[in-house]
Parts: sequence; C-alpha cells; structure tokens
Amino acid sequence: MEMATLAGGCFWCTEAIFKRVKGVSSVTSGYSGGAMDNPDYENVSTGSTGHAEAIQITFDPKIISYEKLVEIFFHLHDPTTLNRQGNDIGTQYRSVIFYHSSGQKETAENLRERIDDEHIYQNKIITEIVPFENFYKAEDYHQNYYEKNREAGYCRVIIDPKIKKLLREFKEEVK
Repeated sequence: MEMATLAGGCFWCTEAIFKRVKGVSSVTSGYSGGAMDNPDYENVSTGSTGHAEAIQITFDPKIISYEKLVEIFFHLHDPTTLNRQGNDIGTQYRSVIFYHSSGQKETAENLRERIDDEHIYQNKIITEIVPFENFYKAEDYHQNYYEKNREAGYCRVIIDPKIKKLLREFKEEVK
C-alpha cells in the first residue's frame, strides 16, 4: 500500500470522490501543509495556520497508479484558481499535492505540465507540488461527511456534480 496526500478545496468533496475509486482502501480528511501542531477546524478555517484542508489516501498501486489518482485530482477540482474553490475562499482551500517521494514529485510535475499543454483549462494550473511534512486528522464529524449528509444542500449542489463527473470521465476507475 502507498500513501497520497492531496488538497483541492473542501475536504468533504475530495474525500467523497476518492472513496469511490478502485484500489483506494481509505481516505481520511484532515489538515496538511502548515506550521501549527494539532490544528482543528476552528483554527484552520481562519486561514492563519498555513494548513490546507486535505485528504490522505491509502491505495494499492497494483490496482490504481499514483499518476491516475493525480489525474483524477486535476480533473475534479479547479487547479487554476489561487486559494479558492467555488465559494470556499482562503489559503486553507488551495490546490496542493504533498508528495511522499521523488517519484511522486516527478509524476505530479509531469502530469501538471501535460494537462497544461493539453489546454484543458483556460488558465495555467497553479497547484503547488511540495514535500509532505505533516497531516492531522480532522474532527470525526468531517470524516465520511458526504455519506452521512447526502441530503444537505452543500452535498447536493457541490459534491453530487463532482461525483457525476467522476462517474462520467473515470468510470473504469470507479468501484
């Protein structure tokens, strides 16, 4: 098993997406990339901790490659907006790939360049690709949020379309 740590806006969205991907055994919502030890949602939501809302994925590389996970990541959020995803604004919602090895770094950089060259997005990808340093699990009420709150407005308006896009564009990778 290998680990991937990604931040692409609200962790409720990214968690809901990657829980549906073949080869992914677990997805944990949390905070990564900041200097504060043991942050909580109240601290991170101020934007002052340096942490981003992130997910940590445990996956089987024999079933799904790290490259495919990053490709899904780049396609299911807007990697061209600085510190923002939709109405979620602040450094805690920035787009970041926290790599765990030089191989992950190279894969992420090459894929970012390839997607930019394909002009999938009008603007250039600004996703940070930085070394993994820390990850702090978010509070329990953030874990499996979509599964527990499917009827909530945020889930129906923001997360449901992302899952539909996953099913449409990456159906071979869906459990």
